[in-house]
Amino acid sequence: MSKTKAALSRRVLVATGAGAGALLAAQAVPSHGQNGTAKPEATIRIGGDIATLVNVFTVDPENQQKLVQLLKEGTETFFSKQPGFISSSVHASKEGRRAINYSQWRSAGDIENFRVDPQFAPYIQKLAALSKAETILCEVVEVNHA
Repeated sequence: MSKTKAALSRRVLVATGAGAGALLAAQAVPSHGQNGTAKPEATIRIGGDIATLVNVFTVDPENQQKLVQLLKEGTETFFSKQPGFISSSVHASKEGRRAINYSQWRSAGDIENFRVDPQFAPYIQKLAALSKAETILCEVVEVNHA
């Protein structure tokens, strides 16, 4: 196994607690690239030159698939078309109570820009109607490959 490390920076954040546990117990839904086409895997990049956004959604089990579908549609119709978008993957926890959206962007500024887009507010309202969300801005500091 090769191991790659990056120096820590001011944007380093380690996700712990329920969010990290949910990430470990989640099954992936296909990621999407810059052009919105399905890809079998997302490339996780290390370093402070990109921004990683992790959203952990808590949901009633009967609404998990609705939430997953909404996250997938949001990526296909909105996020993948935004400047700075690199990749996104959606994960559904096996216990049915969480969904995680993991996305990478060229910069934190690109994230701020999509948040002021008029199409973003109605989308967030739909997500809020189904779930409670925690948003974590991260820097990837290590990736391991087999």
